[in-house]
Amino acid sequence: MKRSEINKRIKELEQLVKDNGFHLPPFCHWTPKEWETKGAEYDEIRDNMLGWDITDYGLGNWEKVGFALITLRNGNQKDDRYKKTYAEKLLMLKEGQHSPMHYHWNKSEDIINRGGGTIVIHVYNATEEDDLADTDVLVNTDGRSYYVPAGTGVVLKPGESITLWPGQYHDFDVKEGTGDVLLGEVSMCNDDMNDNNFHKPMGRFSEIEEDEAPYRLLCNEYPKAP
Repeated sequence: MKRSEINKRIKELEQLVKDNGFHLPPFCHWTPKEWETKGAEYDEIRDNMLGWDITDYGLGNWEKVGFALITLRNGNQKDDRYKKTYAEKLLMLKEGQHSPMHYHWNKSEDIINRGGGTIVIHVYNATEEDDLADTDVLVNTDGRSYYVPAGTGVVLKPGESITLWPGQYHDFDVKEGTGDVLLGEVSMCNDDMNDNNFHKPMGRFSEIEEDEAPYRLLCNEYPKAP
């Protein structure tokens, strides 16, 4: 992705967050210059990859396949300094955009429609060969448990949520005509380097073409503490 596009998407997500009455933590507003002054007392942000994350999954067409998100809090199961057993994110999916089919080996997560349009999440069980199973899928939505046929698109309007379990394939789309969606995620600790299994192989983080200065640093770009 070009840095100019990343900057644009961050600003769009900032506006969507504001429009829906959320307030971001201070570190989400730091400039790259400010990051150079942040000491080791902020290593929780660095080590657990809190902050901005804009990805096109290495496919080069963010408006069709991509995600913009912010990790607000996160623990770290590989580092005893960080005791949190949970994580929280905000995510933006724009109308016409798709986030591809994947599952997590370890993480269970609640996906909440925090505002905007209507989200559609297609669900499958995974086979032993990591393919899409043709079996009914357990769905847990806002206190209701029921089964749906493989590939069903579970519809979430603002305020509604779904729980996604380890080994449960899912993707994300926006219902046409409803507008961009602000999603919340409340989950077990998040490990994007090791806990994503995509149905079709693809990258998690984008290669960046530096065509302008960064507006905000991404969560995998922070400088070490001075």
